[in-house]
Amino acid sequence: MNQDDLGAVGHEAFVLHSQLQKEADIAGAGADADGAGSTMQAAAALKGSNFALGSELETTVSVWTSQVKSVLQACAHISNHLDYSKKTHAENDAAIAASLRNRDGSAVPVSRLAEHFK
Repeated sequence: MNQDDLGAVGHEAFVLHSQLQKEADIAGAGADADGAGSTMQAAAALKGSNFALGSELETTVSVWTSQVKSVLQACAHISNHLDYSKKTHAENDAAIAASLRNRDGSAVPVSRLAEHFK
């Protein structure tokens, strides 16, 4: 995987994180003055009318929220790690290129380096 590939994957992880953060929040969607989202409001109304579905809906919101947070954390980790890896690889490549010189001071081409590893 080259640096462009790392950057592209890291960027897609960042984009997915941003979209999920905006669009997957069922706990906070349609929040009332108390901060309860519309799904939790519906759960409370169902529970208040003695429907078992109310408790199940609360559980669904809780599990969904937990899962979304896990995916968000994974996306952030991937994005940050690949950004770091891309930067580190570029720095390493520059350091290697600077240290591998011919006697005349010119850079040693990769094709010549490959000869040493046959």
